[in-house]
Amino acid sequence: MVGLMGRVTGTVGPGLVGEVIVRVRGGAEHFLAHPANGTGRITPGTVVMIVEYLPPRTVYVTEAYDS
Repeated sequence: MVGLMGRVTGTVGPGLVGEVIVRVRGGAEHFLAHPANGTGRITPGTVVMIVEYLPPRTVYVTEAYDS
């Protein structure tokens, strides 16, 4: 999971449990998401990279591209 790219479908930010969709195992799956740095908001539609994975459905993400 670490290193995979996904797209934010529910705002990710401090105090929020966001959501990302990631292409895995030949399909797309939704994961609960938190910001990797613990601060800042990541809005829906933003491409993110998974930097930590906590099974079964939680990921920590960072923006994949500088804005």
